[in-house]
Amino acid sequence: MPSRNIALLLSATFMLGAQVAHASLPDQATLYKSPSCGCCAAYGDYLKERGVDVKVVETTNLGEIKERLDLPHGLGSCHTLEMGGYVVEGHVPGAALDRLFAERPSVRGIALPGMPAGTPGMPGDQARALNVHQFDDNETQVFMPLPISAG
Repeated sequence: MPSRNIALLLSATFMLGAQVAHASLPDQATLYKSPSCGCCAAYGDYLKERGVDVKVVETTNLGEIKERLDLPHGLGSCHTLEMGGYVVEGHVPGAALDRLFAERPSVRGIALPGMPAGTPGMPGDQARALNVHQFDDNETQVFMPLPISAG
């Protein structure tokens, strides 16, 4: 019986820890995407699973959105997100979102350029290490390295 109590306690602790890990994310986000993009919709579902209410705005001119939000050239992806006062570009994994909203750095946003396989919303396996970049006033630097299978 004592081992069963320990197992229950460990399970409860794990579940509480999982809730705390997501507690720093904002409640709402706006996702700008092409009407025909399925991976963007899958990323929105990924955020919803993490407790974020996602408003999806379908547009055929994502370039205007990226320009309005001052996304630096070379950091683009298939969708753009406004969340908690930041711009989040692309299929950024939850670990990077958690870090962004826990630390709240003085930047305009973070980005995972392209559409790398194995990242949230993208099928396949992540074949190589990646970098999430932070940006502000056209200055970019690595915000967080993503080892293989960081999803």
